[in-house]
Amino acid sequence: MAFKLTNPPYSMDNTPIYKVDMEHGVMGKANNNGSILISKDLHPDQVEQVVAHEKIHLEQMQRGDLDYDDKYVYWKGKKYSRAQMKEGAKNLPWEAEAYRRA
Repeated sequence: MAFKLTNPPYSMDNTPIYKVDMEHGVMGKANNNGSILISKDLHPDQVEQVVAHEKIHLEQMQRGDLDYDDKYVYWKGKKYSRAQMKEGAKNLPWEAEAYRRA
Protein backbone atom coordinates (compact mmCIF):
# COMPACT_ATOMS: atom_id res chain seq x y z
CA MET A 1 0.00 0.00 0.00
CA ALA A 2 1.35 3.44 -0.94
CA PHE A 3 1.10 6.55 1.16
CA LYS A 4 1.73 10.23 0.57
CA LEU A 5 3.64 12.58 2.85
CA THR A 6 1.69 15.81 3.04
CA ASN A 7 4.63 17.69 4.54
CA PRO A 8 7.84 15.85 3.65
CA PRO A 9 10.78 16.43 6.03
CA TYR A 10 12.94 17.70 3.18
CA SER A 11 12.81 20.38 0.55
CA MET A 12 13.53 19.90 -3.11
CA ASP A 13 14.78 22.55 -5.51
CA ASN A 14 15.37 21.71 -9.14
CA THR A 15 16.32 25.22 -10.28
CA PRO A 16 19.03 24.89 -12.96
CA ILE A 17 22.03 27.04 -12.01
CA TYR A 18 24.87 27.61 -14.47
CA LYS A 19 28.24 29.25 -13.87
CA VAL A 20 29.11 31.36 -16.91
CA ASP A 21 31.18 34.32 -18.06
CA MET A 22 29.22 37.48 -17.28
CA GLU A 23 29.93 41.13 -17.98
CA HIS A 24 31.93 43.00 -15.38
CA GLY A 25 29.90 43.81 -12.27
CA VAL A 26 27.10 41.31 -13.00
CA MET A 27 26.91 38.57 -10.40
CA GLY A 28 23.78 36.72 -11.49
CA LYS A 29 20.72 36.67 -13.71
CA ALA A 30 17.32 35.02 -13.38
CA ASN A 31 16.05 33.85 -16.75
CA ASN A 32 12.38 33.73 -17.60
CA ASN A 33 12.84 30.05 -18.50
CA GLY A 34 13.33 29.30 -14.78
CA SER A 35 17.11 28.97 -14.80
CA ILE A 36 19.73 31.08 -13.03
CA LEU A 37 23.09 32.18 -14.39
CA ILE A 38 25.83 33.13 -11.96
CA SER A 39 29.25 34.53 -12.68
CA LYS A 40 31.95 31.88 -12.81
CA ASP A 41 34.18 34.44 -11.06
CA LEU A 42 32.07 34.65 -7.89
CA HIS A 43 33.86 33.92 -4.65
CA PRO A 44 32.39 30.75 -3.09
CA ASP A 45 31.16 32.82 -0.14
CA GLN A 46 28.97 34.88 -2.51
CA VAL A 47 27.24 32.06 -4.38
CA GLU A 48 24.49 31.31 -1.85
CA GLN A 49 23.50 34.97 -1.50
CA VAL A 50 23.48 35.60 -5.27
CA VAL A 51 21.39 32.47 -5.91
CA ALA A 52 18.92 33.48 -3.15
CA HIS A 53 18.59 36.95 -4.73
CA GLU A 54 17.98 35.51 -8.19
CA LYS A 55 15.43 33.03 -6.83
CA ILE A 56 13.39 36.00 -5.61
CA HIS A 57 13.31 37.23 -9.22
CA LEU A 58 12.16 33.78 -10.38
CA GLU A 59 9.39 33.94 -7.78
CA GLN A 60 8.44 37.44 -9.02
CA MET A 61 8.19 36.07 -12.56
CA GLN A 62 6.10 33.09 -11.41
CA ARG A 63 3.70 35.49 -9.63
CA GLY A 64 3.35 37.47 -12.85
CA ASP A 65 4.84 40.63 -11.35
CA LEU A 66 8.12 40.62 -13.32
CA ASP A 67 8.95 39.94 -16.94
CA TYR A 68 11.48 41.26 -19.41
CA ASP A 69 12.61 41.28 -23.02
CA ASP A 70 15.62 42.80 -24.75
CA LYS A 71 14.29 46.37 -24.51
CA TYR A 72 12.08 46.54 -21.42
CA VAL A 73 11.50 45.22 -17.93
CA TYR A 74 7.81 44.87 -16.98
CA TRP A 75 6.94 45.22 -13.28
CA LYS A 76 3.33 44.94 -12.13
CA GLY A 77 2.02 46.28 -15.44
CA LYS A 78 4.50 49.13 -15.77
CA LYS A 79 7.14 49.17 -18.52
CA TYR A 80 10.72 50.25 -17.76
CA SER A 81 13.21 50.93 -20.55
CA ARG A 82 16.37 48.90 -20.07
CA ALA A 83 18.34 51.54 -21.99
CA GLN A 84 17.42 54.16 -19.37
CA MET A 85 18.08 52.18 -16.19
CA LYS A 86 21.05 50.89 -14.30
CA GLU A 87 20.17 47.21 -14.12
CA GLY A 88 20.52 45.79 -10.64
CA ALA A 89 20.08 49.20 -8.99
CA LYS A 90 18.69 48.75 -5.49
CA ASN A 91 16.02 51.43 -6.03
CA LEU A 92 14.24 49.51 -8.81
CA PRO A 93 11.09 47.99 -7.29
CA TRP A 94 11.85 44.37 -8.25
CA GLU A 95 15.41 44.75 -7.00
CA ALA A 96 14.29 46.40 -3.75
CA GLU A 97 12.18 43.35 -2.94
CA ALA A 98 14.98 40.94 -3.87
CA TYR A 99 17.60 42.78 -1.79
CA ARG A 100 15.20 43.01 1.17
CA ARG A 101 14.20 39.33 1.12
CA ALA A 102 17.43 37.58 0.09
